[in-house]
Amino acid sequence: MTAGNRIMSNPTPNSHPSIEFDFCGLHFASPIVLLSGCVGFGEEYTRIEGFSNRDVGAVVLKGTTREPRLGNPAHRVYETPMGMLNAIGLQNPGVDEVVDEILPMLDFDETRFIANVCGSTIEDYAQTTRRFEDSPIDAIEINISCPNIKEGGVAFGNIPEMSARVVEACRRVTTKPIITKLSPNQTDIRENARRCIEAGSDALAVINTVMGMAIDAEKRAPVIGNIRGGLSGPAIKPIALLKVHEVYQVAGPLGVPIIGQGGIADATDAIEFLVAGATAVGVGTGLFYDPLVCRKINEGIVDYLGRHGIDDIKDLIGSLALPHPTASPATC
Repeated sequence: MTAGNRIMSNPTPNSHPSIEFDFCGLHFASPIVLLSGCVGFGEEYTRIEGFSNRDVGAVVLKGTTREPRLGNPAHRVYETPMGMLNAIGLQNPGVDEVVDEILPMLDFDETRFIANVCGSTIEDYAQTTRRFEDSPIDAIEINISCPNIKEGGVAFGNIPEMSARVVEACRRVTTKPIITKLSPNQTDIRENARRCIEAGSDALAVINTVMGMAIDAEKRAPVIGNIRGGLSGPAIKPIALLKVHEVYQVAGPLGVPIIGQGGIADATDAIEFLVAGATAVGVGTGLFYDPLVCRKINEGIVDYLGRHGIDDIKDLIGSLALPHPTASPATC
């Protein structure tokens, strides 16, 4: 169903709305960010016939660690009725090869490229970030959903104090914009957002995948080799929208931009995230169904802005019409 079918028109159209903007000092030709893990190290997507540098604002490269990693045992990916489970295990060649061999093959005039930094210790995060500092990469996304091996495997992103310590360590070793990718698998994402901003994060990515599993009933065994994996796709969109709205209450007043992500498959999805408070929107699982969906999303956003008489996409950010402030937040 198209955006035009799902959203009411406005009687004062504008035929030339802009969807270009600056994100942490970087020019984005579009609000769309291609999410880490879904397009490899960039060249897998940019070489697709029909790709245009006007289609996306930035590409986030596959998660990179200090040393090479082989990843998890198979099966690593499982399609669900409304999305996908994945447990790749951060398979990557290590930061040295990414910087020395892969980055030189990317065309930084084509779009913006953002590194995704992962680690098992705070020192891992810092050293990997330091390596990217001396590279042409445009910004660094910190994946704080990784397990901390020194704390019994608890994910850095599930405890605000741990999240802040990772951001502080990375902030000390780079002058590039830092985007912290927040996990939904925590008690209070707003507190985590606040601590990450105070620690030096320039932007936030909301949200990472939601933990889930799949079972083979005939074999009575887990489908995913790692038992559990990250759920993405349309199934998590309502969760992601709420988390973006919550984080915007903290980040918005401070002017800290948000990449909203989780289940975006068409223009209406993207618009909803912008209205909730996202500055840019991340597309990941949707690319598996339609590799050229980005152009359709951009066209849908432009159409929406034009029909609603909105000149600039920035005027859409955080424009959610909230109920009376005395309304109860209770769900039951």
